Amino acid sequence: MSEFKIPTETIELPSKGLLYPSDSELAKGVIEMKYMTAREEDILTNQSYIRNGTVLDKLMKSLIVTKINYDELLVGDKNAIMIAARVLGYGKDYTFNHNNESYTVDLSTLENKPLHVDVEKCKNNEFSFELPHSHNNITFRLLTHKDEQDINRELEGLKKINKDASPELSTRMKFIITSVEGNREKKDVREFVDNYFLAKDSRALREYIKELQPDVDMSYFPSDGGSGFNIPVGVSFFWPDL
Repeated sequence: MSEFKIPTETIELPSKGLLYPSDSELAKGVIEMKYMTAREEDILTNQSYIRNGTVLDKLMKSLIVTKINYDELLVGDKNAIMIAARVLGYGKDYTFNHNNESYTVDLSTLENKPLHVDVEKCKNNEFSFELPHSHNNITFRLLTHKDEQDINRELEGLKKINKDASPELSTRMKFIITSVEGNREKKDVREFVDNYFLAKDSRALREYIKELQPDVDMSYFPSDGGSGFNIPVGVSFFWPDL
């Protein structure tokens, strides 16, 4: 029997691989992905995966051909892979609603954000930043898939202790900040976030991270000249029949 073959595409990562360890496959800045098959459609309709929130990660892991450590993926690079998965599965045209208007965008025309100069100079995903109000010097990193999973688990644990608690912002900052004034002890970083991290400094850091984060540019500008907005990723993104 002749071997069956399935087409693949090379996907460029928004980070260009610059923020990964040199021995990681992701440091090459590109990965290979295959087109969606019936197997992947089974994943998308798996009710257990949908209920526990793992369906998209299961899908992307199945489509990625390159042998990577999925936990290492930066959030912005995951977004690029998600869009590629949609194109390879259901085509480039995506129809969505915004403010009661229907739009169709060609997903293959979306481009990666230009890399911030600080990303091009960075090594091993650690950045320096002086908080503009307290003037504390910190280092921080961009979150990976594993970080997001760990944050979700910690938040779920905190909810069990206090169902009314909503410490998502401070919890994320405890994973993002890696040192304060050269101190890398986790307990000290957590104490700083809980007791000394000014709200104005937190906002400034979040704005800088937003500017810095390698990602896909999801901006959309209607042809009628209306104001631009970010393309929403709704249920129809991977379940177009709905």
